[in-house]
Amino acid sequence: MATASLTPIFSSPLKTSRTTTLTATTTSLDQHRNQVVLRRQILKGLVLSPLILIKAPPSSEAREIEVGSYLPPSPTDPSFVLFKASPKDTPALRAGNVQPYQFILPPSWKQTRVANILSGNYCQPKCAEPWVEVKFEDEKQGKVQVVASPLIRLTNKPNATIEEIGNPEKLIASLGPFVTGNSYDPDELLETKIEKFGDQTYYKYMLETPFALTGTHNLAKATAKGSTVVLFVASANDKQWQASEKTLKAILDSFQI
Repeated sequence: MATASLTPIFSSPLKTSRTTTLTATTTSLDQHRNQVVLRRQILKGLVLSPLILIKAPPSSEAREIEVGSYLPPSPTDPSFVLFKASPKDTPALRAGNVQPYQFILPPSWKQTRVANILSGNYCQPKCAEPWVEVKFEDEKQGKVQVVASPLIRLTNKPNATIEEIGNPEKLIASLGPFVTGNSYDPDELLETKIEKFGDQTYYKYMLETPFALTGTHNLAKATAKGSTVVLFVASANDKQWQASEKTLKAILDSFQI
């Protein structure tokens, strides 16, 4: 008679542990690879991730569409639209460091994004250096931006008027680099004017800036209110200036706070 010998079958705990660990590691690596691939596809615009649809962009972000599609016509000139800044538009307006301002724009212009490091978002409500509020541009006509500077950077007198800070030449000597984007040379200043609207005084400038990063032609308008000096800048290269000098000057004239 043959005798069958039964040998218990069992798995080695060490082998099972190694297999489990290897499986977990492989799964983790696969998940990581999938995440990396998905990120790359999203960045390349190949995949629309559902996560992108969960949170709509805040209203304060720039709308990269023509302003004529969402801004109202200017009551003084229907060929332009009117931009009125409100607290939803910038960190400084929300913090109360800048008073609301407004200006007109051609309907074809688009608002462009301001980098977070330039927006003042990181330093509100007490910024030590100037920051950019908003920017708009048109490839054929030029660009405009609003720059705000803490009053303390220019004078120690609280709530000083622009006249108390100094004359137009003194102010542009301090803020000129924020007009040109790099440096300021007094020889670049072609014209200055002083205008009053109610109790608010504005300094206006025309500059020819061949080495400026913003453009070879710059117009600027500045005023002070509360704890801030606000500077409005319109810039163009030679080709844009020839086509839109009149338009840029109209935009500059419309700026008020």
